[in-house]
Amino acid sequence: MASVAVTHYTDPGCPWAYSASPALAVLRWRYGDQLDWRLVTIGLAEDASRYVELGYTPARMAAGNLRFRRYGMPFLSEPRARVAATARACRAIVATRLLDPARENEVLRALQFGWFTTTLVLDEDADIARALERVGGLDVAAVVAAIDDERTVAAYEADRHETRTAEGGPTHFQGKARQTDGPVRYSAPSIVFESDGRRLEAGGFQPSEAYDVLVANLDSTLAREAPPESPTDALARFPDGLVTQEVAAIMAQNNEAPDRAAAERALIELVAAGEARRTPLGDDALWQIA
Repeated sequence: MASVAVTHYTDPGCPWAYSASPALAVLRWRYGDQLDWRLVTIGLAEDASRYVELGYTPARMAAGNLRFRRYGMPFLSEPRARVAATARACRAIVATRLLDPARENEVLRALQFGWFTTTLVLDEDADIARALERVGGLDVAAVVAAIDDERTVAAYEADRHETRTAEGGPTHFQGKARQTDGPVRYSAPSIVFESDGRRLEAGGFQPSEAYDVLVANLDSTLAREAPPESPTDALARFPDGLVTQEVAAIMAQNNEAPDRAAAERALIELVAAGEARRTPLGDDALWQIA
């Protein structure tokens, strides 16, 4: 039974949100079903012209992503054909919420991988569909067809409104909020924890320690699972796969720095033993149980 409600404000085209994936994987490992997650899309850009006017180019954006490599997520340094807006990808997530809500987070992750490890232009429906092909069992055609459905648009606009209510709150106070198109909004990713009428915010990019401290102060009766002894246990919990840094973060002891090299060596041994499989992804790999 979930004890803590978690609201995750994010956008599939934000490199900060993508780079927070290891910390979010740790949160899911430690607390599992005790956290009741709700995803809210920000919609960073309705039209690519906003980025173009600010001087962004495909080369500049690809090169800019290189600075995020230090956080460990896979990236592809090849520039895409043009700069893309994030609104249609966000609406694909919302459409999934309406059509197949159990797959919403898988769709977010597939779009993030599409955004940062491929050259797909993810404000084009054909490329959105290609990115979503990795989500097994999803009716990709139905999701893409619903991107412009009035129910999807209305739900997406409700998301956008909710994300633009950060003014005066903890995220704003900490300098983690943004104001890019009117109201002060939550940046991606912002995580809000709520339980028994109490609300705690981790605005913007935060380390796993920040999430852990907030959860501990909000509800110290939760079961807090220790790190797994083997990557096999982590991969079994996340059958859709984990990248190297996510495995390393999950295996780190009590918020110590992840040992990526050790995790990768252990994963390689699992592949050699036929217990795991490795799929190249950007400059890294996705690891899954064989």
